[in-house]
Amino acid sequence: MGNTVTQSDYHQVYTDEPHASRRKEILAKYPQIKELYGFDPRTKWLVLFWVIVQFIAAYTLRNASWTMVFFCAYVLGTLANHALFLAIHEISHNLAFPTVLQNKLLGCFANITTVVPHFSMFQRYHMDHHQYQGYHGIDSDIPVVYEGLFITNTFSKLLWIVFQPLCYVIRPLFTKPKQPGFWEGVNWTVVFSVDAIIIALLGWKALGYLLASTLLGACHAVGGHFIAEHYIFIKNQETYSYYGPLNLITFNVGYHNEHHDFPRIPGCRLPQLRAIAPEYYDSLPCHSSWMKVIYDFIIDDTVGPFSRIIRKKKVVDENDE
Repeated sequence: MGNTVTQSDYHQVYTDEPHASRRKEILAKYPQIKELYGFDPRTKWLVLFWVIVQFIAAYTLRNASWTMVFFCAYVLGTLANHALFLAIHEISHNLAFPTVLQNKLLGCFANITTVVPHFSMFQRYHMDHHQYQGYHGIDSDIPVVYEGLFITNTFSKLLWIVFQPLCYVIRPLFTKPKQPGFWEGVNWTVVFSVDAIIIALLGWKALGYLLASTLLGACHAVGGHFIAEHYIFIKNQETYSYYGPLNLITFNVGYHNEHHDFPRIPGCRLPQLRAIAPEYYDSLPCHSSWMKVIYDFIIDDTVGPFSRIIRKKKVVDENDE
């Protein structure tokens, strides 16, 4: 089963999250950074490219063996669906189009090859993650207590990594359930309708390829960002960046300190932010490899689901989205 995790509770702090104060300080010194705000018009074309890639692959594999289906899902599909998941992350910040409506429509479209509808609800919970980072019971990016209590050794951490996408879907139901609204209805209708069309026209293996492309992404190198972003590997360091080549297909989500400092800057311009204010980022601890992060998380008995910073709970209006 492996070594037992020594971390038995969250890291409690009594300070505010670091990003708002750093943003204020950086803007006072470099006001020209506001010129980087806006949207990236290339996002829609990248979304279209990856959706087409996935449909071509699903069509090609419709009569293949299940072994080939899963092999292709891991080698190609995980890259494509993870790129689309992180496009959804960009779209959730309204960084793909100038209007909210355009971004929401693109988000629903980007969701169609991942089989499970999640764009609209992810957007709502992700805004909480930015606004209330570290507040247990509000920030659904933080594992619930049960995850920390049961994921306690090398083997269970490996399984937890594999099922990380499901954790992201199920966890909000335990943290701060939100009532589905109009856009959840649109999102679910679009995605489930496409699922039904794929089954009717291409069969179960085509849909199986798309679903496997989503589920296998957590144990692929591109899925390392789930752990790399906020799990504590260095005491009191809450957010970590990664500046490696996988940023090329993940909308620079690796620039995570930069993203939390300036969520209104699209991923394509985050390297420019770092270049303008290097003294704020070059000294921060960062990860050199997402795959190494996964490996270290699994074998290091000082790291587990409790390796997160939490803060005293804020009172949040139920209508605050």
